[in-house]
Amino acid sequence: MLTQREAAAACGVSRSTIRRRREAGELPGSVEDPVRGWMIPVDALLAAGFRLNAPAPPDDISPAPEAGSGAVPGGGQDAAALRAELDRVRAEHALALAEAQFEQRLAAAEVGHLRAQLAERGERIADLQRAVAALTPAPARDVLAPGAEGMGVPEQGGPELAREEPGGRRPWWGGRP
Repeated sequence: MLTQREAAAACGVSRSTIRRRREAGELPGSVEDPVRGWMIPVDALLAAGFRLNAPAPPDDISPAPEAGSGAVPGGGQDAAALRAELDRVRAEHALALAEAQFEQRLAAAEVGHLRAQLAERGERIADLQRAVAALTPAPARDVLAPGAEGMGVPEQGGPELAREEPGGRRPWWGGRP
């Protein structure tokens, strides 16, 4: 059994890598000692793919490998840093994607709401247009049908239309149809 610090040193990785793998359940059999902290079984480290006594990366930066050689520059530390950066970028991407999807759903809901309001206003406009048409006096018949003078159509406002109701009162509409 090794402490997290000893396991990290033996495997050539950082303590946070050992801690993350332990918390992810990749190091079964790990136990917390009240004095020494977390104790990691060597078998669990090997089963998780770690190599014990892995060489530490060099202190100086080595020249870049030739293209196509497949080597990772800087060894395990750089690979671990690249993995951490990749995880960070993936998390940022997932967050940005979730925000974009939320904004898309919000915009779709707003579009639906605005369409409903537009439909209501369209109905209101149609109602108002019908009311205006009902209140607008009809044009004279000769305007509607030119040349219909001799057809017996009474003039608007003539005496035959101004009838009085019983009791000598005129209708509420003023006697016009």
